[in-house]
Parts: sequence; structure tokens; C-alpha cells
Amino acid sequence: MRYINNIFTIEKCKLNKVLKKFETPIFCYSGRKINENINNFKNSFKSFSPIICFSTKSNSNLEILKQIKKNGLGADVVSKGELMIALKAGINPKKIVFSGVGKTRSELIYAIEKNILLINCESKSEILEIENIARSKNKKVDIGIRLNPNTDAKTLKQISTGKKENKFGVSEKTLVEVSEYSRKSKYLNLKCLSVHIGSQILDYKPYQKMLNVLDKLIKKIDLNFDYIDLGGGMGIDYNKDNKKFNYKKYNQIIKKFLTKHKTKIIFEPGRSIIGDTAILISKIIYIKESSKKDFIIVDAAMNDFMRPALYGAKHKIIPLIKNNKMTNKKYDFVGPICETTDKFLTTNKFQKLNEKDYIIICDVGAYGSSLSSNYNIRPKLAEILIKGSKINVIKKRQKLEDII
Repeated sequence: MRYINNIFTIEKCKLNKVLKKFETPIFCYSGRKINENINNFKNSFKSFSPIICFSTKSNSNLEILKQIKKNGLGADVVSKGELMIALKAGINPKKIVFSGVGKTRSELIYAIEKNILLINCESKSEILEIENIARSKNKKVDIGIRLNPNTDAKTLKQISTGKKENKFGVSEKTLVEVSEYSRKSKYLNLKCLSVHIGSQILDYKPYQKMLNVLDKLIKKIDLNFDYIDLGGGMGIDYNKDNKKFNYKKYNQIIKKFLTKHKTKIIFEPGRSIIGDTAILISKIIYIKESSKKDFIIVDAAMNDFMRPALYGAKHKIIPLIKNNKMTNKKYDFVGPICETTDKFLTTNKFQKLNEKDYIIICDVGAYGSSLSSNYNIRPKLAEILIKGSKINVIKKRQKLEDII
């Protein structure tokens, strides 16, 4: 993704020409970038060849999941729907882990029937529910237990999952208790210790602290696990300031951990695979001028892309076509929804914009389309996947008639 002759281009497609065929707003993905990210992730940890289960909640587009599957990845799912779409994409059930704190009985029955790799449990009650189902089917079920390591990932509080005040996982005391119970059960096969401390993490040190907690715990409870599921959470460079996650350091501390514990590592990356592979193109409807700033009112809204409103997340905005006419006037990029939080970004320096110009919201591949909604009875957007000069429609734009 780059500018060629001042026109933003994905692979071999100039986006101004793409928009002659498609209306805005629209999500655009690069197939080459997806493959590149997967290969980079694999190469970062090739010394111990982990099982890589793509976080389906980050992007659940069927065609994207098919490309994920072609690259040999599994899936991390958190609902029956995500499990169904992962299987429909052709992902091997023995590469699927089912996570989440509130799996219903019907979801657990479905997962057990599909013989997936693991159900990662997050409470004693869930383990008892699984045992009850397994008993009724006279079947032994492979499970993991998710530990809450009380580790601060130093990320947005809304996406922190590893501190004791968060709802995820169990305490060390509970883990020891349910481990003993599972070990004695005829219907449970405890195979995995799972942990996930948060998302958009750019410093390897929280992971180092997490691994130290796991090291001490495993020695203390004297249990061997076939798998250690380290979750995901590795961040990407949203701010374009070259602050990137140090995969080399993370690889080193995991290798050190594996010298003491003979186990298979599972990862659940989402954002690091898909985050920077897509953009959202939006058209300027109106420019509302004021003495202090101009409101750039675009046709995309918070229902289309929720992260800024939900988390206060910052995504870089760039023009689709550069005109090299810079202005120091403050711009507020906002959507048309009647909510103050329907705002994407404030900039103090940008090129001069006009109504009907197009802008690009960057790095929307993760938690972009998957968090979108029909708020204000607005149709969900079309999604296209660009491979070289070929454009594939991987999701059609909803029609109002279908919603209403």
C-alpha cells in the first residue's frame, strides 16, 4: 500500500479508479499483505514451530478466513457462530481452540461434537458443565484452563485482560483446585494451560513477566501440559512512528521457557496478522467551517468503524489523492451519526480538502468490519480484496430493504 504519482494504490490498483466501480464507504484489503504478515509471524517463531490460531473475532470475513486457512493457520473462536464460519472456511478442527468466559451449553455441545483441539475453560462452573455434557455422551473432552496471571499489559484499559480485576481466567488457587478435579475425572482431559493478557501490546516485557508467572506456577503445582496457549495481543504501528513489537526478544524468552518445560506453544494472533492489511475509504459529504476548526463530515460513521468511539483508538487518516496544498487549520474528521463520539480523528496539519474529496482511514483490518453494526439503520459496508490487479468482492454491501 503506497502512493504512486500522488494516488494511493493497493498492489496494482489505483484507488481512484476502483471507486468508479464501488460506492463509499468501503473496506479494501491487500491479499499480498495478509500473506506477508503470516509469513513474518511464522518466521519470528520458526525455532519452535507453534500452532497459530488466528483470532476470528478480529476479522470474521469468510474469504479472509479461507486465505488464512490456505496459509496453514488454525482459528481461535469465541462463539458458536465463529466456530461455524471457521469450519466453513475449511480450517482443521484440530487447529481450533474455543475461548471465552460465557460459553453456553449449546455452544459447548457443538464444540464437543466437532472434536476441536481444545476448549479453554475460564471457570470451575464451565468445567463442570463440560464434564456433564461429556458424561452424557460417554466421551472424554480435551480442555485447557485459562490463568489470570495478574499482569498489567500497559495497554488501553478497555482491552486489558490479564489483571485480577478483569473477568478473564481463574486465580492460581482456583487453577490448582480445578486441575486436581480435572485430573481425577473420567470425562476430562486437561491438556493446556492458557493465558492472554491483553491487546495492542508493543512492549515484550509484560510477556516476560507473564512467562515468569507461568514458570513458577508449573513448578509449584507439578503438572505437565501438552500445550501452553500464550494468546495473542502483539500490537501494530497505528501511529506510524516506527514503534513496533520486538518479536526477536519475545522469541528468545519463549525459547528460554521451553528449555525448562517440554510443551507445544499455541498463539492466537489477530491484529498482528490482519490489522494493517486494510483501509476504509470514505467520501467527504460536507465541510462545516468555524473560527477554530473545520468539521470534515464524511460518509463513514461509528457504526462502520467503531474503534475510535469505543476505545478512543487513534487511526491515521490520509488523502486518497495528494494535492500538496498543506494547511495548518485544525480538522475534525467526523461521521453523520447523532453521537459526539462519532468522530475519527483531530489533526492540526493536513492538506487542503474539498467537499467530495476522498479520505482513507488506515489500518482497519482488525476489529473494523467485525465490530460494525446497523446502528441508525445503516447498511453494513462492502468489502473488497485486492490481489495484484484483480479485485474480489468478499462481502456485498447490505441493502436497506434486507435490514428493514
